Amino acid sequence: MQVVETKSEGLSRAYAMTLPASALAEKMNEKLMAAREEVQMKGFRKGKAPLPLLKKMFGKSLLGEIVQESVDGAIRQHFEQTGDRPALQPDVKVTNQDFDEGHDLHLELAYDKLPDIEEPDFSKIQLEKPVAEVEDAAVDEALAKLAEGAQTFEPREEGAALEDGDQLTFDFLGKVDGEPFEGGSAEDFQLVIGSGQFIPGFEPQLVGIKAGETKDVTVTFPEDYQAEHLAGKEAVFTCTAKTVAAPVAAKVDDELAKQFGSDDLEGLKTQVREQLANEYNVASRALVKRKLLDALDETVKFDLPASLLDVEAQQIAHQLWHEEHPEVQGHNHDAIEPTEEHKALAARRVRLGLLLAETGSKHEIQVSEQEIMQRIVRQAQQMNVPPQAFFEYVRQNEGAMQQIRAPLFEDKVVDYILELAQVTEVTVSKDELQARLEAMDAEDETASA
Repeated sequence: MQVVETKSEGLSRAYAMTLPASALAEKMNEKLMAAREEVQMKGFRKGKAPLPLLKKMFGKSLLGEIVQESVDGAIRQHFEQTGDRPALQPDVKVTNQDFDEGHDLHLELAYDKLPDIEEPDFSKIQLEKPVAEVEDAAVDEALAKLAEGAQTFEPREEGAALEDGDQLTFDFLGKVDGEPFEGGSAEDFQLVIGSGQFIPGFEPQLVGIKAGETKDVTVTFPEDYQAEHLAGKEAVFTCTAKTVAAPVAAKVDDELAKQFGSDDLEGLKTQVREQLANEYNVASRALVKRKLLDALDETVKFDLPASLLDVEAQQIAHQLWHEEHPEVQGHNHDAIEPTEEHKALAARRVRLGLLLAETGSKHEIQVSEQEIMQRIVRQAQQMNVPPQAFFEYVRQNEGAMQQIRAPLFEDKVVDYILELAQVTEVTVSKDELQARLEAMDAEDETASA
């Protein structure tokens, strides 16, 4: 095989390859010899058919297979000899389109190779990790919210007017253009005023109504309402109040604890304290991880494959476009050109992704099957689907498996680096911790806007 380098610019490489006709002919003979052992032809004993006759019968069909195997072997040999690692699938073209048996095969191989990455001294990275202690006041606040969520409603005194936050039991009949519509009526419907259960503007108009009274509520359905025949239409709901009930917060006691699976109030306090501690830890880790990635992005520099940058920028631009246009479900839209901001974000992601991947590979960091299963079970629970069915879907879908494995791998590499870095814990209040987390999220939104 003859190989001539035709391009070497940065990480981009291109080569002209020639696979000699003699090598292809040799592969043809090998395949014909192997096939002859199993071929039974009329007039010849099994395994004794003449090669020229076999070639006349099967040569054309074997040629495509031989070319593919030869090309694959040539490319594999090239990467073994050069040590290059392609950033994406290499671009391979047959340049002599009139190729036929007896001809040399001319190829063009082009790719961006992955850069050589020098691992930084992680021990020199200095980071602050904000941590918050779970104070009694935070536990009491969480218990109060649980009690509020477990509230009941008791009827107000006769003749009392409905207030915001009250529960109204009522009948209603909705009409558009004077005609009732499907799903626009109910009896003994219970509605907590201010819950946002009905379309905007409906609930506030009921405030002040009393049991036994009837009132017309006029509202306009949103333009993007799910029922297209109602979208943007004005509707009148005739509402008849039956009972008005005021909210009564549950008491923070043993009975409340039992509603949440604890034996008594002390057990519920312990449960709440552990949950808050876990939430604080998750927030602290997210913040220190961001600081670590920022530090790595600033200090680690190496050339980035142009093809990877382009793919990443396109994905970012496409994803953000769909977030801004949720009404467009498919991909039948004009091409989306990445902005300079998209390209800058892509460069950060590609740089950090390559660095973390190289670090994980060098130090043999792996994701276990048990860790993958645990993540699958958690995601299945969040999606409210059977874990076994979701596992089968992930197992048969390489893209879905990668979406499970990739963040697990990244977190394990980040943990490895954090163990080597100089991390100083700084105690902050829970409000300060939350403020920093919100600031980080806002920064992400700004960067991707």
